[in-house]
Amino acid sequence: MARQLDEQIVGRFPVGKRLRVLDVGMGRGTQALRLARAGHQVTGVERDATMIAAARDALAGQPEGIRERMRILEGDGRDTGVHFLPGSFDVVLCHGVLMYVEEPDPLLAGLARMLAPGGLLSLLVRNGDSLALRPGLSGDWAGALAAFDTTEYTDRLGLRIRADRLATLTAKLAGIGAPLHTWYGVRVFTDTAPDGAAPPDDLETLLAAEERAGRTDPYRGIAALLHLCGVRG
Repeated sequence: MARQLDEQIVGRFPVGKRLRVLDVGMGRGTQALRLARAGHQVTGVERDATMIAAARDALAGQPEGIRERMRILEGDGRDTGVHFLPGSFDVVLCHGVLMYVEEPDPLLAGLARMLAPGGLLSLLVRNGDSLALRPGLSGDWAGALAAFDTTEYTDRLGLRIRADRLATLTAKLAGIGAPLHTWYGVRVFTDTAPDGAAPPDDLETLLAAEERAGRTDPYRGIAALLHLCGVRG
């Protein structure tokens, strides 16, 4: 996903431009910190105290220049309008958040308002069109059959959460003024890998295969996750 995001940033903004980046639901700050290292001015918003502590610990170990380019705010992604003026950011990230939001429309609209004209919105969501794959590949035939008729699923932590369909999100992005520019699949081949598994010796080859599949039909359409990139008109 990081490679996909970098591809969109390089293709949309002048080389060397220091971008204003907002990461909503930043978690441990992996992407936020990576972009701060790349020279961008990054603001991360997170409401989970454990995640905030982990992000701050990671940031504390960075050189001063990187620490100065990144700030961390405790808050809910649906309250961006409380903290920031419309059009304040060139890039807005919201990765792995929508599946935990029962009604995502207000959140999406708020994210779009944060974008400057021509700004990039990057969403990572659970693919509602491929929910039968994981149980099916695991031999859970009853689970696979049930997954065809829902956009809800139980994740590996046992939480009952929701997924999004590409067609539905495409329409929503158009409606909030950040129409879909391109989309990718994420975890096409590796969704059934066990949590905590050590990286394989041929990790770079694996990543190359995933990256190729994530931009190639029909493979990207059955990915576990969808990476959607919208552009503010």
